[in-house]
Amino acid sequence: MNERRTRYPGPISEAADHPHTLVDQGFAEDAVLATVLDRYPAELFDINLYDYDEAGQVSLRTGARGRLSGEALLEAIKQGRLWVNLRSLETGWPELWAAAMDEFRKIQATYPGLRAVRNAGQLILSSPKARVPYHFDAAGVVLFHMRGRKRIYVYPGDERRLPERNMEQVVARQTTEELPYDLAFEREAQIIDLEPGRALTWPLYAPHRVENLDRFCVSLSMDFQTWPSRFRNGALFTNAVLRSRGGRPRCTDAMGTPELAARWAASLALKRAGLLKSRIAHFERDFEPQIGAADGAGEIRA
Repeated sequence: MNERRTRYPGPISEAADHPHTLVDQGFAEDAVLATVLDRYPAELFDINLYDYDEAGQVSLRTGARGRLSGEALLEAIKQGRLWVNLRSLETGWPELWAAAMDEFRKIQATYPGLRAVRNAGQLILSSPKARVPYHFDAAGVVLFHMRGRKRIYVYPGDERRLPERNMEQVVARQTTEELPYDLAFEREAQIIDLEPGRALTWPLYAPHRVENLDRFCVSLSMDFQTWPSRFRNGALFTNAVLRSRGGRPRCTDAMGTPELAARWAASLALKRAGLLKSRIAHFERDFEPQIGAADGAGEIRA
């Protein structure tokens, strides 16, 4: 690995922040958020509660939307320790999505050679003391921050901190996005405190984790795929299938573009054939948000 802090090619070499105008457009105000929560489809909610041991290892609980009004749900998030993702923002809140895409195009223009071919997003509402564990995203990411303060730790993308076997499992939906973590990784972290009105980018696949700084936070996480990232994700999926059948595929960072493209094409056929079923399609949900409950997590009501 070199000064780029990643072994993977791409126009983004290190974490950097950029201005955006989504806060000025009013998308993070309580009344607006409560209205959106009232109408957002329940099946598009991911409600997570993370616990950590002294070594920084994480355990995950998942929750259901429940029956709270949007206003009450917002209050439960503010009082608790919850991390709430509203998926498919492009259809769930098209007005915010259109504004975010305008901002994305401005940021994309600052990176020569960056050409997104697919974008998707989620709105993140998170409690003042919420933390997200060490993980990676199988896409490029722009994190538009709109309310509160976040601290993001971005780590080098070498094999030690970003093992390709684990990447394969995530891309093939055999595990969630968390990666093996060691407290020693902190010595190499690039640390950024993100304020409202700033958007953060980082290198493709870069491992990272997030801490809220004692305030309720609102962010929009926009994923984007380029053709090179689609090729590599396809190769990772194909490698996962081969490995599940006893193969020993070589790492994608040893492959050139023609081989990556060939493995991406193979992944399309493998997915159609259903040779590797998702293991994370359905989580057992064991709580729902509740005002006044410990961590904001109450019992699920029938």
